Amino acid sequence: MALHAAKDQQAADWTTDVFATPLSEQVLPKHRLPDEHSLPEVVYALIHNELLLDGNAAQNLATFCTTWTDDEVRRLMDECLDKNMIDKDEYPQSAEIESRCVNILADLWHAPAGSSGDTRAVGCSTTGSSEAAMLGGLALKWRWRERRRKEGKSTERPNIVMGPVQICWEKFGRYFDVEVRQVPLEPGATGLRAHQLKEYVDENTIGVVAILGVTFTCDYEPVAEIAAELDRLQAETGLDIPIHVDAASGGFIAPFLHPDVVWDFRLERVASINVSGHKYGLAPLGVGWAIWRTADLLPEELVFRVDYLGGDIPTFALNFSRPGGAIVAQYYTFLRLGRGGYRRVQQACADTAQYLAGEIAAMGPFTLLYNGVGGLPAVSYKLADPDNCGFTLYDLSDQLRMRGWQVPSYPLPPDQQETVIQRVLIRHGITRDEIDLLARDMRNSIERLTKGGPAGADRAGFHH
Repeated sequence: MALHAAKDQQAADWTTDVFATPLSEQVLPKHRLPDEHSLPEVVYALIHNELLLDGNAAQNLATFCTTWTDDEVRRLMDECLDKNMIDKDEYPQSAEIESRCVNILADLWHAPAGSSGDTRAVGCSTTGSSEAAMLGGLALKWRWRERRRKEGKSTERPNIVMGPVQICWEKFGRYFDVEVRQVPLEPGATGLRAHQLKEYVDENTIGVVAILGVTFTCDYEPVAEIAAELDRLQAETGLDIPIHVDAASGGFIAPFLHPDVVWDFRLERVASINVSGHKYGLAPLGVGWAIWRTADLLPEELVFRVDYLGGDIPTFALNFSRPGGAIVAQYYTFLRLGRGGYRRVQQACADTAQYLAGEIAAMGPFTLLYNGVGGLPAVSYKLADPDNCGFTLYDLSDQLRMRGWQVPSYPLPPDQQETVIQRVLIRHGITRDEIDLLARDMRNSIERLTKGGPAGADRAGFHH
C-alpha cells in the first residue's frame, strides 16, 4: 500500500502543475545529465523562464540581424527543420530554391549574362556573411596563387588590404595565413579612401576589400573610386588587383534606396560579393550569400564533390550540414516583398533613422558622424566635448540599458581610436514610436547624468 501511495503522490506531483514537479524544485543540472527523464512541457516551461533573462531582441539596437519575422516564415522554418541543405539529391526542391536565390541576387547586383544569355554568376548560401566573406577571400587567394605559379614567382606572404572591417576578416587572415593590411582611418573619414591604397598594395596583394556599410559608422565606402584607383595603379605598375565587396548589410539597401551608387558587378574589378540574408535581407538568422561575377572567378579547386548522399553533389561552403529553413525563408521574403516591397521597407527604416538623427542633433552634447542618409538605416555619433560634458558614452549606454535599450559604445579603429562613438541601427520592425521613446529616454538619461535628474517615481520610471 505504501508503494502505491508513493506512486499516486508522484503522479499527483507531475499533474498538478509544471512548477510542482521534481525538476522544477531543484537547480537545473549544468554539468551532467539528469538521472531521469521529465515531461516535455515541464522542461519547456523551465527553459522558457530562463530565457526571459535575455534582453528584448526588439530593443537591441546594436545588432544588424533580423529580429522580426512573419508567422509564415516561422511555419516554413518548422517545415524545413529536418532538411539538410548539403543533401541536394534527397531534397532537390530546396536546392532549386537555393539556386533561385543565387540567380536573383546575381541579377540584383548586375552580374553579366552568361554565354547562353540567361546564366548568371555562380554562388552559394552560407550560414552568414562571415562565412561568405571567407569564401570570397579564399577564391582571391587561390587565384593569386595560381597566377604567381604561372609566372614562376613566390606564393609566400599573401596580403589583403582593407579599411575598418568586421572581425570576420581578421579571422580570415589568421585562419588562412593571409596578412591583413588594415588601412587606418583618416581624420573625418568613415572608412577606406581610394587615395590610401597606393601605400598598401603590392605584388602579393590578393585583393582589396571594400565595405558597403561600415560596421563602425554605417556609411558606404566609395567602391567605384576604389576601383578607379586600382585601374590607375594597374596602368602605372601592372598590378591587377581585384575587389571583394563586403556588402553584409548594404547589399540589401543600396539596390533599393541608392540605385545610382555604383558598387556591384557593374564594376569589372569587383570579383565577388558577400551579403547577410539575415540582416537587411530580412530573413531569419542562419543565412548568408556569396556571389561571384562569373564562374571562372571561383577556382575549381575550392569545389568538392560529394557522392555518398545519393548523387554527385558539388559543395563549396565551409559548413557542411545545416537546415534549409533560413534559405527557404529568404526565398519567401523575395516573393513576399519584391523590389517594391523591399524599397518601401528599407525606406521606412531610413526615414526613422533620419528622424532619430534630428532628435540626437537637437539634444546638444552630440556631434553626428552619420545621419542615416546615403548608407545604412542607422545613426552614429560622438560627444562634441567629451572632456567637459560630465559623462561618457559608456555611462549613457548603462543608463539606457536600465530601460532595456542596448545601444553600443565603442572606440573607432586606428588611427581614430581615441574617439568613442555610439551607433543605433534601425531594422525592420523598429517603429517610429519606439525610436521616439528611445530619444525621450536619452534626454532623461542625459539630465540624470549631468544634473542628478528627477527623483522618486519619475527617476525610477524615466518619465517627464
